[in-house]
Amino acid sequence: MTIVQRASDLIGDTPLLELARTGAGTRLLLKLDQLNPTGSCKVRMARQMIDEAERDGMLAPGGHIVEPTSGNTGCGLALVALERGYRFTAVVDRHAAREKLRMLSAMGARLVFVECPADGGVSSVRRREVAARMAAELGAYHPDQHNNPGNGNGYLGLAAELLRQLGSVDVLIAAIGTGGSLCGTVRGLRAAGARTRAVAVEPAGSIIFGGPPGVYHQTGAGSPEGFPVGSNVDYSVIDRSHRVNDCDAFAGARVVARRTGMLVGGTTGGAICLALRSLLGYPAGSTVVVLCNDAGEKYLDSVYDDEWLRERGVLDELAHRRVERWFTAYEASVGVAAQDAWSVPVAVSA
Repeated sequence: MTIVQRASDLIGDTPLLELARTGAGTRLLLKLDQLNPTGSCKVRMARQMIDEAERDGMLAPGGHIVEPTSGNTGCGLALVALERGYRFTAVVDRHAAREKLRMLSAMGARLVFVECPADGGVSSVRRREVAARMAAELGAYHPDQHNNPGNGNGYLGLAAELLRQLGSVDVLIAAIGTGGSLCGTVRGLRAAGARTRAVAVEPAGSIIFGGPPGVYHQTGAGSPEGFPVGSNVDYSVIDRSHRVNDCDAFAGARVVARRTGMLVGGTTGGAICLALRSLLGYPAGSTVVVLCNDAGEKYLDSVYDDEWLRERGVLDELAHRRVERWFTAYEASVGVAAQDAWSVPVAVSA
C-alpha cells in the first residue's frame, strides 16, 4: 500500500472497466476517472492550471483564485487551493448539481451565485462575466479554464496512463465541455505515436459544433447559445462530433448503473450511449475507450431520480430499453462468435 501526504497525490492511475464486447473482438472500455479525488477527471487539470500559474508568477503565496464553474472544476480547484493555502471563490448557479455545491462549501470555497435564465437553461455567460469582473476587482487569479493551456496539459498524464494500460487506443469518446479532457488526452496519445480517433459528444442544444441551440439538462458539458467557445476546444484534433439528447444520455447512465453498479454522470451517459450505438461501425478488434468524467453519486437528486426526470420531460423508458437491447445484442454476438469458432473444421494431417 502506498501512503501519501496529500489527497492530490492520489490523482491518476484510474482503472479501466470493460463494458461491452462484440463478437468481432471490439471492446468498449470505461476509463473510470471519476475515481480521482473529488470524483472527477477535472482535478487533473485544476492542479495543472495552478502549477503553471505558480510557475509563471501569476499566483503568489496566500493568493486568491476566482473561477466560474458548474462544479467539477471548482471542486478540483478547491482541493488544490486548500492544500496550498489559497482562497477560492467559485461563481456558480442553481443549475449545478446540489451535491457539487455542497462539496465546494465543505472544502471551504466561497460560493457566489448568479441567476439562471427564466427558461431554465444554464447561465454560463453570466457566470463568466461575474468571475472576470471579480478577479479584476480583487486582484485575484482567474484561471479561465476554457482558454487556459494548462487545462489540456493536465490530461497528458491520462494519455500516458492509457498507453501503459492498453498499449494503444483506437477510438477515444468523451463529452466535450471546455475541451481539455478530450483534446488534451488525444494530443498526448498522438504525440506518443498512437493513431487514436477522437469522438466528441455534446448535449443536444449545445452550440459547440453548430446546430440549433436549445435548453438541455446535462451539466458540465456543451455550451449554450451566446457562449463563446474557448480555445481548448481544438477542432483540429476532433474527428467526429455527435449530439445526444437528455433522454438518451440519462438512460445510458442509468442502465450502466443497473448493470454494473458503477454510477456515472449524465454527460458520460451520453458518451456511453453514443459508443454503444456505434460500436459495430469500428473495425474488428478495435479498442474503444469512453472517458468517465465524473461520478454519478453527485446526481442522485437528478439523473437517478425518476421524479426529477419526469418534471423536465426527460424520463424515457423506450430509451432505457434501447440501451438494454444494445447490451443484449453484443452479448449475443460474442456467443455466436464462440460457437462459430468451435464449429470450424480442423485439418488433420495424414
